[in-house]
Amino acid sequence: MRAIRHGPAFLAAAAPAAAGVLVTTPSSLQCDGWFGSRKGCPTAKPVTPKSPVPSDIDVSQATPLTPIKEVFGKTFGLGDKELYSYGPYKGKISLQTYDRLKNQPNGHYVVVVGINPTPLGEGKSTTTVGLSQALGAHLNQKVLTCIRQPSMGPTFGIKGGAAGGGYSQVVPMEEFNLHMTGDIHAITAAHNLFAAAIDTRYYHENTSTPKGLWDKLCPRDKTGQRHFEPSMYARLEKLGLSHKTNDPESLTEEEKVQFCVLDIDPDTITWKRVTDCSDRYLRKVDIGKNKTEFSKRQDKQLNRETGFAITVSSEIMAILALARDLKDLRSRLGNMICCFSKQGVPLTADDFGITGALTVLMMEALPPTTMQTVEGTPALVHAGPFANIAHGNSSIVSDLIGLKLVGKDGYVLTEAGFGSDMGGEKFFNIKCYYSGLKPDCAVIVCSVRALKLHSCMAPKVVAGQALSKEYTTENIELVEKGAANLVAHIENVRSHGVQAVVAINRFATDTDAELATVKRIAEANGARAAVVAEHFAKGGAGAKDLGLAVMDACKSGQSDFKLLYDAKKDPIKTKILKIVQNVYGGSNVQYSDKAEAIISKYEQDPAIRSLPVCMSKTQYSLSDDPSKLGAPKGFTITVKDIYVSAGAGFLVVSLGEISFIPGLPIKPAYYKIDLDFSCNPPKVVGLS
Repeated sequence: MRAIRHGPAFLAAAAPAAAGVLVTTPSSLQCDGWFGSRKGCPTAKPVTPKSPVPSDIDVSQATPLTPIKEVFGKTFGLGDKELYSYGPYKGKISLQTYDRLKNQPNGHYVVVVGINPTPLGEGKSTTTVGLSQALGAHLNQKVLTCIRQPSMGPTFGIKGGAAGGGYSQVVPMEEFNLHMTGDIHAITAAHNLFAAAIDTRYYHENTSTPKGLWDKLCPRDKTGQRHFEPSMYARLEKLGLSHKTNDPESLTEEEKVQFCVLDIDPDTITWKRVTDCSDRYLRKVDIGKNKTEFSKRQDKQLNRETGFAITVSSEIMAILALARDLKDLRSRLGNMICCFSKQGVPLTADDFGITGALTVLMMEALPPTTMQTVEGTPALVHAGPFANIAHGNSSIVSDLIGLKLVGKDGYVLTEAGFGSDMGGEKFFNIKCYYSGLKPDCAVIVCSVRALKLHSCMAPKVVAGQALSKEYTTENIELVEKGAANLVAHIENVRSHGVQAVVAINRFATDTDAELATVKRIAEANGARAAVVAEHFAKGGAGAKDLGLAVMDACKSGQSDFKLLYDAKKDPIKTKILKIVQNVYGGSNVQYSDKAEAIISKYEQDPAIRSLPVCMSKTQYSLSDDPSKLGAPKGFTITVKDIYVSAGAGFLVVSLGEISFIPGLPIKPAYYKIDLDFSCNPPKVVGLS
């Protein structure tokens, strides 16, 4: 893998800003690395926080950073052959690291989930990072944090970045939230190459003849011989012609037509193009309108209606997150279904002969990106599938490598998107299903603010608007009523046999009585512990008690992880019903006519019916209705559509209309983002 070098200006960006963070390095943190006397992270630097907390970007830019090779080298004993630099403070870790350590014992595996959030978010990423800093910088433990890479669409739109916040974030913040090491760009290129291949093949099949296709796809060489490209072997195998891969001339005329003519039904093409940008005007577009896309043979314009999606919604992103190695990545890419033939046969990347090219485009995206937290603990940033339309977890590769790096007494923290009903359920039943890993503990992040919303007695929380007084003044009654949502998430985690620790992310307006109420209710309803955390304002020091609770849960050995359903044996509807009843709290499921027809078809295909299910629904409610807050019971879920992501390896069950590409608000975040040229070198300002 090629290292990318940056000049002195890039190096200078690490200089601490005037208004930000003071860092202390006590003597107890000095260590010679893996074999030193200190068990934890030798590059850890506990912060001395300022009050009020500066902006996230100011904290990040004021943090004295350790070269990333030093962070991973000293903490885990890795050398140059296993670490690749993309500048001084980010890089990649070699997949061969896992191969070298695969026989070593795993560390403790901790997943961080949430409750159903408000539109403002409840600080799950921040809590994940704060817990990492507590374990590595304050509790002397080996720790590695695995989180997702954010899309730049929300970064420049409404939501902002996803590095955490305050004194608990992954740094440098600019690099985390922008291009990082180019993984999302690689996905964009691979996805759009496949899209171009689909439309190009449709064009040529409608402007040429089967003989013309045969002569172009399998031309004679200088000696007059024909040869199949290795990328064509999968297509031949699908047609039952694998015994003829070395002898194209042995194909009959009928077999040549079967090989060359995919006979694409344009109305079934589901593979949209992608961009990593929020752009509502790309949701529906017409393509093929130029006169060069006209078929004289058929006397028709070869245009069709399609649209764009945001890159992170691509199936290739989900594949990146679930692939175990390059061979698995290639196999999954080859299985992606993009459309059907006019005879109803699913057509995959293998049929188009493009699998190898897609793998080449993605090969440098498979190794995770190495970064660090504000307090110098190591982090792996990799993949970024959304949890409301995909499985919403960082990569299996990151977790596999991390568990070996930290060793049997260390900790790997991995974050799942949104609540335990969303990314959490998919972590258990999709990610762990494919990885074979078993979590020791789940941290459930909640806030007093969100619990008050779930009381169904407080006004709505609206992004960009001031909170009503119910959220800024003490109100025990609202907390008690809204805690039903937290209890439901504790029960979800416990139903998978995993110990639950509740992290109560403290906000400035929370009172001690409100926090004590949350702790009391959580511990009375199945949580092993419920701990107030103040990591946003205090860094790892504010999450020490949370760290101790997580260590206790992991070392108790009382987690006995189990899947919610048997993906291979249970019928599709049974899998869906088990999630609805055991995770959402519903009682029944009804299906649209379209969904009924698709499920009936899928049940006839053993390869499809044996896949886990990925529920696509709102993150704001346990149900499929975002207005049903708290912990609703006895409701009926409506399945509107279902489709297979054969490459990712799951069935997407759609419970409502979800846009695959966001739009921009009246005042997007980009209004605040710029360069400050008063500094040398100029620095990024306005990121949040």
